[in-house]
Amino acid sequence: MEARKLLASDGWLWIKQGNYLFKKSPILLVALILITIAALLATSRIPLAGDVIIGFLFPIFFVGLMRGCQALENDEELEIAHLFWGFQRAPFLVTLGAINIIAESLIVIIMSNTGGKELVDILTSESPVNDPAIIIAAVQNAGISLPLGIGLFSALLMAMQFAPMLIAFNNISPLAALKASLRACLRNMAALSVYGVVMVLFAFAATLAMMLGWIILFPLMITSIYAAYRRLFPTAEEMVRMASSYNTTPPNSNAANDGQ
Repeated sequence: MEARKLLASDGWLWIKQGNYLFKKSPILLVALILITIAALLATSRIPLAGDVIIGFLFPIFFVGLMRGCQALENDEELEIAHLFWGFQRAPFLVTLGAINIIAESLIVIIMSNTGGKELVDILTSESPVNDPAIIIAAVQNAGISLPLGIGLFSALLMAMQFAPMLIAFNNISPLAALKASLRACLRNMAALSVYGVVMVLFAFAATLAMMLGWIILFPLMITSIYAAYRRLFPTAEEMVRMASSYNTTPPNSNAANDGQ
């Protein structure tokens, strides 16, 4: 499945479309996100297995939020039940979560074995390191492992970006979804860069407002990601309409040619 190639300005358009969806049902959308966060935080407290379970469940709840966005797009009522819609595709989404966990573990192993063990130990430690000198020294000693890790984690993030929606809405396999999502991001780095810069600025502003701005920013992130997915992967009917509009001859073009 191939994504469309969009303009850089589409990154801002995703945010505008996401804001349009958010304004359709802001209170209930915030409630759904708070329920999701609460469920994930509660799961994280499970001894030993909490983080792994979150890795399996996150794609399911994420798809539930995307289903809610789809409902808003189609002028349907947003419901709490949408949050659990992803369980209909649970085997495939859990598989996606497992692939993500394995990939993250492999990247950590690669970083540890290329000179970044000290940095990895700090990043994965349950007790935070408060001495900046220790962190700076670990970064300086990381060598090639730091850019290597950043590159690999970035690729994984891009592969995971739209994979849950492709599995749930387009009925493709987890591996195919990961490949399609990665290709979509690589083809649209300009739009993603614009989107990322604007969202970082919004995050800074949301943090300044006593963190209260995140009540709006979190839902906007969810709805804008859905908007990005819809722009990148339109339905077959939408593709036909777009192709027809591209192939339509302007009304006055024949007359203009005749007059030449």
